[in-house]
Amino acid sequence: MSMGTLERSAPSMFKQGPSALSQLVAYSALALFLMVADARFKVVEPVRQVVSTVLYPVQWAMVQPIRFFSGGVTYFDDLETAQQEAQEARQAMLAMAQRATQSDQLLQENEQLRQLLGLRDRVTVPAKAAQVIYDTPDPYTRRVVIDKGQVAGVLAGSPVIDERGVLGQVTRVQPFLSEVRLLVDRDQAIPVLNQRTGERSVAYGDPSSLRSDGMELRFMPSNADVKEGDLLTTSGVDGVYPSGLPVAKVSKVERRAESAFARIYCEPVARLQGARHVMILEPMDKVLPDTPHAPEPPTAKRDDKSASRRSTDVRLPGQKEAKP
Repeated sequence: MSMGTLERSAPSMFKQGPSALSQLVAYSALALFLMVADARFKVVEPVRQVVSTVLYPVQWAMVQPIRFFSGGVTYFDDLETAQQEAQEARQAMLAMAQRATQSDQLLQENEQLRQLLGLRDRVTVPAKAAQVIYDTPDPYTRRVVIDKGQVAGVLAGSPVIDERGVLGQVTRVQPFLSEVRLLVDRDQAIPVLNQRTGERSVAYGDPSSLRSDGMELRFMPSNADVKEGDLLTTSGVDGVYPSGLPVAKVSKVERRAESAFARIYCEPVARLQGARHVMILEPMDKVLPDTPHAPEPPTAKRDDKSASRRSTDVRLPGQKEAKP
């Protein structure tokens, strides 16, 4: 060691100690002893609990970011799944609601068709089924358009009925469509018969703006036997409508002392606003010629023979009848 300099290495006495091999053997023996002692006598369990308690806050702080990240991912996944399931549930509910609506419509149409077919059984004239497409946009008339026309054999003037009664009359025929004037139209009139009294009259469409869906019995005397609730049916005297079809019910009767006629208001029994399926009847004046006729009168030659025979059959009083 030179004077005036600092020795950077440790003195030789601090360098002496056990060798590395002896340290390895000692530490291995200690570790083996501790493992055997812990497995048999649990001597390290208190130390493990103390270390676990001390390290728990550190472990909790280290786990929170991972747990927060995992929870966020799970939250967004669950939110997306819930939104998707809610969307599917709404679509399923809409589909079920649509099916329920269609089912109700089909049931209603089925009931209407059954009633219409039941009415058709009571009608003895040829008829064609049709469907109402839309109402005409004219605010001054009450007409509907049906999906049958000249191609289907529809004739102008044909009566149109639904499952309840008379709806109107065909006024215009096109190749594939027809226009039906409803009974409540101000220019429409129909002969009717009071089922209770058997009295005939004529029902007109009510032109009043306050009663757009009403009818009126005109030219009825003030003392006529008409009551509210009387059912009016077709009389059949016009040669267009078959007799016995329901037309309207009397809703109000006004009798005034200063007038010789009564004001009788009626309500049609047919479905004017919601009719979809109807029957088109052929006019009675087109059907009657097809009915069996009575035997034709004999010709002039036969008339001569019958006259001569009648002349030979004439006998005087007391004369016996000649045998053939």
